[in-house]
Amino acid sequence: MSIVVDARGLACPQPALLTRQALQRVQHGEVEVLVDTETARENCLRVAAREGWRAEVIAEGDAYRLRMKR
Repeated sequence: MSIVVDARGLACPQPALLTRQALQRVQHGEVEVLVDTETARENCLRVAAREGWRAEVIAEGDAYRLRMKR
């Protein structure tokens, strides 16, 4: 199962909360999170690590695509 969370333009902690909800809903597979600040990127990566997911960061202009897999 794969889902995309578009958290661009949202203030912290909203991107991290949406990421956590998506990871818990999917359990296994792939989740992509779109964020547009370094702070949101780092917070979402911490959530992924804490939940046991591997994450890859892809820079896309002024935004980031976080591809999380488990």
